Amino acid sequence: MKISRISRTSRISSSMQQSTINNTKAQGIPQRLRAVLFDMDGVLYNSMPSHAKAWHRAMAHFGYDLPEQEAYMHEGRTGASTINIVSRRQRGVEESEERIQEIYRVKSEYFNEYPPAEPMPGALELLRKLQAQGLKILIVTGSGQASLLDRLNHHFPGVFCRELMVTAFDVKHGKPDPEPYLMGLHKGGLRAEECVVVENAPLGVRAAKAAGIFTIAVNTGPLPNEALTNEGADLLLPSMQALCDEWEQIVK
Repeated sequence: MKISRISRTSRISSSMQQSTINNTKAQGIPQRLRAVLFDMDGVLYNSMPSHAKAWHRAMAHFGYDLPEQEAYMHEGRTGASTINIVSRRQRGVEESEERIQEIYRVKSEYFNEYPPAEPMPGALELLRKLQAQGLKILIVTGSGQASLLDRLNHHFPGVFCRELMVTAFDVKHGKPDPEPYLMGLHKGGLRAEECVVVENAPLGVRAAKAAGIFTIAVNTGPLPNEALTNEGADLLLPSMQALCDEWEQIVK
């Protein structure tokens, strides 16, 4: 299976492209890897098509134009941030807090009309590999679903625990701010150079790199590869199954 152009050099070569964030050089694959931090939507679950459709329908309901593909570019932002980006662009003003809550309520209703998202092929197999290697596994998501842990335990039994989850309730600033990933490091008692992030969204990649963490991008959506590599992804693969299949090669 072919890994994208940045992969082989960025994971094993001393000439790997490096990013400087807050005077800290982001290293390659950690020599002493202790943890993997996962985004959820579009990484563990094939949920982004439904999110994109729901955003398009909800914004149209309130007179806005948000194409489905653009919704992928906003993945990881808070709902309020997404709404106000579109509102400023199309109307020159931000929406009121009351209006934002109403738009997001409608978006959530549309999302719930779609069948529940299935786990990504290869996700559970990869998680089992990480468990067998004794690695910590964390979730870093912008989701605020109250039933999130129950859902994860249903599809990925025995993998996740509440103490190692970062959700919308844990942070003030969502992605692309690094706060969610910095909070993940804090919760796990980890350093950036001991971790790898798995992301599918450009803003998620930006957030992880800003936190100084080696970042693997899986392009599970319709965006061009450049949308992820331009944000600094160190390694790019086309799917979670590909990442699972290549995992031993990546970390050896």
